[in-house]
Amino acid sequence: MKDLPPAALVQIAAYFQALSEPTRLHILNLLRQQERKVGELAELCGFSAANVSRHLTVLQQHGLVLRESRGTSAFYKIADPSVYKICDLVCGNIARQSDRVAQERASFFPFKPSASTKR
Repeated sequence: MKDLPPAALVQIAAYFQALSEPTRLHILNLLRQQERKVGELAELCGFSAANVSRHLTVLQQHGLVLRESRGTSAFYKIADPSVYKICDLVCGNIARQSDRVAQERASFFPFKPSASTKR
């Protein structure tokens, strides 16, 4: 991001904002497996088709998914699989942070109490 103009930073922030909603991440995970119709995604997510459709519109506006019409159906698929690399990096970072917090908490309890010390 070094030396990017402010307009580019706004675009980057909007891209990450599109990824900041759990339902959209769920949709992206489902599309990782295969292309799907809105109704199918809605059923798998447990949300209304209208709700899923709104999320798909956001994802499409940011170039994350593609919409393809076939007859009376619209299918959605991933436009750029590199989005999964970003998500995997974030997941790895969160896992490392969680491990670090667990280790810090464990330092407060250096030993496990035995049955005889419990009262």
